[in-house]
Amino acid sequence: MLRYVDETSASVWLETSEPCEVTVEVDGVSSQARTFTVHGHHYAIVDVAGGGTYRVRLGAETVWPLPGQPPSRIRLLGPDGPDRVMFGSCRTSVPHDTLHTISHGVDMLRAYGCTLMETPEDRWPDLLLLLGDQVYADEPSAEMLEFIGNRRDSEPKKEIADFEEYAELYRLAWTDPEIRWILSTVPTAMIFDDHDLRDDFNTSSTWREQMEHVPWWRHRVISGIGAYWVYQHLGNMSPAERAADELLSKVCAAEADGAEVLDAFADHAYDVPADSRWSYARDLGDTRLIMLDSRCSRQLTPGDRRMIDPVEWEWLTEQLRRDGAKRYVIGSSVPFLLPAGIHHIQNWNEALAQGAWGARVARWSEALRQGLDLEHWAAFRRSFEDLSRLLAGLGRPVIVLSGDVHYSYVSKARGLPIYQLVCSPIRNPLSRTLRLANIVAQFGVASLIGRSLSRLAKIPKAPFKWRITNGPWFSNAVAVLSLDTAPTSVRWETATGTDISEIATVELEGI
Repeated sequence: MLRYVDETSASVWLETSEPCEVTVEVDGVSSQARTFTVHGHHYAIVDVAGGGTYRVRLGAETVWPLPGQPPSRIRLLGPDGPDRVMFGSCRTSVPHDTLHTISHGVDMLRAYGCTLMETPEDRWPDLLLLLGDQVYADEPSAEMLEFIGNRRDSEPKKEIADFEEYAELYRLAWTDPEIRWILSTVPTAMIFDDHDLRDDFNTSSTWREQMEHVPWWRHRVISGIGAYWVYQHLGNMSPAERAADELLSKVCAAEADGAEVLDAFADHAYDVPADSRWSYARDLGDTRLIMLDSRCSRQLTPGDRRMIDPVEWEWLTEQLRRDGAKRYVIGSSVPFLLPAGIHHIQNWNEALAQGAWGARVARWSEALRQGLDLEHWAAFRRSFEDLSRLLAGLGRPVIVLSGDVHYSYVSKARGLPIYQLVCSPIRNPLSRTLRLANIVAQFGVASLIGRSLSRLAKIPKAPFKWRITNGPWFSNAVAVLSLDTAPTSVRWETATGTDISEIATVELEGI
């Protein structure tokens, strides 16, 4: 997988079947790295200088590109940053046969891989942002369930239990030939959401307390966080950041296997989120990309709930106030600006779950929160208001990219250059019944009753108003943000088979 890329260097991530020396050769220039081992699996990241067509060797054997495929190519970013940034979230890994295409739709990542193989590279996206639910640890495919059943007969029988199963989950997600090719050719930056770990992960302190009574949960969450670090987070870091990373140094220095080191880190990261930062930032020309962890860094203290804890908030504030950026692109797995009605309902639900109408209603509201996934920025009202004021006071354009909700839309702040762009799912569509229910609930009933409920709970007005300007669209989709146009524009695309078609193109005025 081609991961971090800047103006001078690139990083190639890979998993191998045994320990070895890995060589990446870019237009005749070779760079090497030795694998490291975690839970019996072997990984490497090779940093290379310069761009061009590349090949991969394990020892003396050339293993990439695959026969019959175009060569993979590293395209370094120019001084102005990327022209086109593709983004999306929520991708289930099931076969591409007729039955699964009917139930899950076309895999947009695979469709794009097929299309790009025949597309001139000057029209390729320069960066792919994966905004959560890269894998579904709590909803494994039939193939994954067969793997689980063949190795154990213990709980959880229908969910991932340990690192070995996470490794297989990622293998199934990323090893279709067309997907391997696009991930080897288009640089990727990622952030997780709940299904990478488990549905409703870190929804509330009550949720965490409930999960602590589940016997298999502690081992599962340690495995999930450790697997996220290996499969997703390492490639998010620049070569300099990885060189300074103490955990990577300790894992690589482990005599045989770094599992014990990684598990201890993951255990602590779950218990003390403020000690680990998954968020990261990159300067892309005059655009600052901030990929924000809006899942693991939550502070769930009743009465002081925050989407990101004070340590993470201080980091975010620093990134937004640093000089040099003319605009900001913020990746948050969960949307910041929801349809207004459901925003107010989430405000109301949080207030009730914290006791605004008494203990009995609080218990009911907690059940409602978990049952209806009322856990977006609106459900952490203090953080929503803090971020609203911070973004409104910047005086510079802001584009927030999100997924999670399984439909796509555009939301615009009134009188401010702040846009929310949502693209979801890549492959996991809602049924027709649930699509209709979402339209009625989130864009109909919620709009009528949400504000009234919010007022009944004596919730103050938001710092600014916003509205949905385009959408919702319910198709499997990816979106392409064009930063080289004036004004900036974004295009949502879907597919039939491998044929890409446009859903909508929206110009972002003032961006």
